[in-house]
Amino acid sequence: MTRRTATRTGLEWFSSFPACLLLLLVVIFSTSSDIHNQMLRGGEQLWSGYYKLRSDPVEPGCNPNRDIDTEVERKLTESRQAADDPLMGLLGEQTVNPADVRAAVENAVTLCREKHTEFASLQGQITPGLKAYRAVEGFVADLIALGLTSQRYILVVLVMLCAATATLTRHHIAMRAIETRLDYTLSYFLQTVANVMLLGSSLLYRQTSHDAGADITLEREILHDLWIAGFLALTMVSLYRLARPPADLQPGGDLIKAGLAVPLYTGMCLISGTYFALVGHAAGIGVYLDKMMELSDMFLNVALYVWVGMMLKQTRLATLVFNVFRPWRMPPEMLAVVAVIVAAVPTAYTGASGIFVIAAGAVIYSELRAAGARRHLALAATAMSGSLGVVLRPCLLVVVIAYLNREVTTDDLFGWGVWVFLLTAVLFLAISLSANRQSPLKLAPAGEALPAMLRQLVPLVPYVLVIAGVVLFYRWALDVGMDEFSAPRILPVIMLAILVYEHITLKRARHTDGERMNHQGIERSIRGATNDTTSEIGALLLLLGLSVSIGGVIERAEIMSLFPQSFASPWAAMVLMVLVLVVLGMIMDAFGAVILVSATVASIAYSSGINPIHFWMTTLVAFELGYLSPPVALNHLLTRQVVGEAEVSAAMAQTGTFYQRHERIIMPLIVMGIALLLVAFVPLAFYA
Repeated sequence: MTRRTATRTGLEWFSSFPACLLLLLVVIFSTSSDIHNQMLRGGEQLWSGYYKLRSDPVEPGCNPNRDIDTEVERKLTESRQAADDPLMGLLGEQTVNPADVRAAVENAVTLCREKHTEFASLQGQITPGLKAYRAVEGFVADLIALGLTSQRYILVVLVMLCAATATLTRHHIAMRAIETRLDYTLSYFLQTVANVMLLGSSLLYRQTSHDAGADITLEREILHDLWIAGFLALTMVSLYRLARPPADLQPGGDLIKAGLAVPLYTGMCLISGTYFALVGHAAGIGVYLDKMMELSDMFLNVALYVWVGMMLKQTRLATLVFNVFRPWRMPPEMLAVVAVIVAAVPTAYTGASGIFVIAAGAVIYSELRAAGARRHLALAATAMSGSLGVVLRPCLLVVVIAYLNREVTTDDLFGWGVWVFLLTAVLFLAISLSANRQSPLKLAPAGEALPAMLRQLVPLVPYVLVIAGVVLFYRWALDVGMDEFSAPRILPVIMLAILVYEHITLKRARHTDGERMNHQGIERSIRGATNDTTSEIGALLLLLGLSVSIGGVIERAEIMSLFPQSFASPWAAMVLMVLVLVVLGMIMDAFGAVILVSATVASIAYSSGINPIHFWMTTLVAFELGYLSPPVALNHLLTRQVVGEAEVSAAMAQTGTFYQRHERIIMPLIVMGIALLLVAFVPLAFYA
């Protein structure tokens, strides 16, 4: 029985509670910079020259009452004495013009008087109100400085804390769930080996840095120690789980199936660690994991997006949105298309389809099932829910592409991205309504559905007002618009505001009319969301970190140098590009893959006559196909992660034709496969 202390379990005190505090700190630190900018502007409006008043002015050391004639005479005397010096004579005759000396002295005295006048003016502006204001502004500035320096520490602690939670709760991402005792033993044994490898690599990296005589800063030293302590704790946790198998495991097991139950991060660690050890660079994993610190803000944003999705799951918002479409009595296939198209907008803000699946996949799946969608269709739509939006503004992935490649701009990529989005949406609609459609394609009469739809919009109005209130507050009070850069810190505030709104209104509804509302209060909602978030963050971020290490193996092994650096035919080059990009999508996270492609594959494509915009549109679609393609099929693994093993097992147990039994895999492959072929090769016919 789980031990509880003050209504929280021990795991909640150990994991989700500190994780919640860390995530709130990230939001506070990132928002404090916006507040500070506005405070500086406000200070300048209230007190002219506020930038000079942020600290007490220092009285100038010069004398504004100097006698100009006396000062000129002194300067001329010094010049004559210097001219009599034999050493000065070696430099030639030095003639001093008295008029120039007087002009210089007069300018110096004028400048001195201006400084004293300014000092007196500033002294006169220092009031108790100013002192109080600049004290608050200084506190916010210190908070920003603390946030900037602690951002990397927060990331390491968050990764290690959540990875330990995922290990304790058997929540790491693997190709199949642990079912038998052999599955469990092999999985946790190899996890322990991988964790020991990570610990050893971090120790060697720290020692190598010291042996190289590098000037290691205190910040770098602390990061080394945090990685080491984290991997030591992770090793101890996996050893603990290995020594204490649960009682509900099935006896026996198959070795091949057991291998599929090993977490993906473990396999990546064993592969990259073995490679680096064989090439005499055993500290390699530690080096590439440390590179996560260069993108610490991006990885922290991933954690915030997952938290936002889990808070969304605690609200009624998704149900109310689906209620808007229910009066039309759409067949489940059409409703799945609507869900995927609507999901494209939030995906564009999260920047990667896998992040969105983790964040909102459970909500989409449950709502589709509640609307009557069969399991396979709901699983396919959930896995694809983030695939259509990665080409839309303001997707951060596209911004990274434009930043790394001067051959393209965000306007060009987003402009063509709209057409790619429309293409994939039409393909998904066509495949959904033609392949294995089990419901008649018939909608409710408009005269009946439209009024009911409008009535269902009414409960959404308060939510729209809450969202608009937060967005407008950031826009007007902090001068921050909603875009790909600000979304990670604004979305958590929006979700917290929605939870507060539901806490107040639903509680009031229960008290006034006795209606039974399934709302557990804001504290329990945030706690439940964070409980779900911690294990998901640990599984996802550790996988992304080891994906960076795999990218390092590909880079150091110079695998891309085995291919020609250019092709005579862009058609032949595109065939190779498509194959390579899909494979990269299978084994790497989106941001790491973009960095690797920018450094290797992109130059081959350009030199082979492939248009840069065309190449990157193809890359984005190929990545999405890779995330949906076996044997890894990361988006499907993430879908199973959030909807639960029981739902996937129930879907796989269903009978029917080959397509019906594997619809959740085949449908996304058909949609994105056709989209990739069209995006990759049709434009070549016009310019190649």
